[in-house]
Amino acid sequence: MKRIIHSGTIVNEGRAYKGSVLLVDDHIDQIIEGPAPRGDYDDEVDATGCFVLPGVIDEHVHFRDPGLTRKADIESESRAAAWGGVTSFLDMPNTIPQTTTIEAWEAKRQIGAAKSHVNYGFFFGATNDNAPLFKDLDRHHVPGIKLFMGASTGNMLVDKRASLEAVFSEAARLNYIVMTHCEDTAMINANMKAAKAKWGDDPDIIHHAEIRSAEACYASSHLAVQLAEAAHARLHIAHLSTARELALLDATKGVTGEACMAHLLFTDDDYARLGARIKCNPSVKSAADRDALRRAVADGTIYTVATDHAPHEWKDKQGGCVHAASGMPMLQFSLISMLQLADELGIPYTKVVELMCHHPAELFDIQGRGFLRPGYKADITIVRPCKDGWVLTKDDIQSKCGWSPLEGHRFTWQVVQTWCNGHCIFDHGIFDEQSKGQELVFDS
Repeated sequence: MKRIIHSGTIVNEGRAYKGSVLLVDDHIDQIIEGPAPRGDYDDEVDATGCFVLPGVIDEHVHFRDPGLTRKADIESESRAAAWGGVTSFLDMPNTIPQTTTIEAWEAKRQIGAAKSHVNYGFFFGATNDNAPLFKDLDRHHVPGIKLFMGASTGNMLVDKRASLEAVFSEAARLNYIVMTHCEDTAMINANMKAAKAKWGDDPDIIHHAEIRSAEACYASSHLAVQLAEAAHARLHIAHLSTARELALLDATKGVTGEACMAHLLFTDDDYARLGARIKCNPSVKSAADRDALRRAVADGTIYTVATDHAPHEWKDKQGGCVHAASGMPMLQFSLISMLQLADELGIPYTKVVELMCHHPAELFDIQGRGFLRPGYKADITIVRPCKDGWVLTKDDIQSKCGWSPLEGHRFTWQVVQTWCNGHCIFDHGIFDEQSKGQELVFDS
């Protein structure tokens, strides 16, 4: 099958130019700059007025499958991914059962093969005593080791110093990257105790950033860097939320950082308007922190942008700092949110593609994806700017939970088509329910 996507603006590898992408079966055959070549094609896509990007790789999602499928599952959330131009995802291990044994990880791979509409990979979760299992994993199908250095949904906290050292040491020996959730649980517990004494058993959500504080994030991230340096391990700090943590990053030393959409879009002033809709761990913090993260995205200090997509049923989001669940669905609208933010901040679209496509592929050594290159899998997203914009309503939401903190927001970009492995799985609001993704392969 020979197809061509022509007359669009290709955004890829630091450049934006008019051209065409020629597909043969599930691979990219040629990238052609300038006018579209004549030829006999099975399908032609006119991308005039649109931007043609590599498919987004979201390195940080919680699809809740298995065990929490009332909130979300791999079918529903991979459908939301396709609607949002996301062609690959890396799923986190805090499910039921937790993905902390070889058997649980293998079972999750089977679920992915059966249910995912887009490409998939699954992190292996660290515990206080499972580092010896790392050597038994299939290195080519595990993106890395997820380490919770702060308690969050699923309570996979690893807090013993010897266990932390073992995780980093064994990961380094096997060349696995360690991706950390960094919050100091002891500090958070002390803050919560003080907050309850002052404001009652379920403090109002406006106090969430005081309880899960900037100090707690920095203390844990600083410890993670120390442990990584001592073990000569690669470290990727997930969902950075404070200005101070940015100074810890140094890609030349194997310490990189991720920003998530919640911390780039919202501030603690938004709790009064949006309440627990934007409750997540680590917390959304001050405008100064958000602005520092935005600058770090623009100047390259931040290496990747993801979502920490974490759906909950609406009933679970009721209450304050104790009772409301932490996490929000962001996957379907991450790319268009980032493009809109790029317009507002003057960030080039090439930088957006770096952060959401190229760098995740490079960081996790993903074979044949994340770039528009001959021989690579044909994972492609076509987007267009919308002059008058469009307003997100509940009916647009594909995630099983059925809500979004962005409801009512006017977007100025729209996903037109999503191609996964050479197949158009989303086309102007029409989704291929039969589409199946492929398991990602990671170079060692």
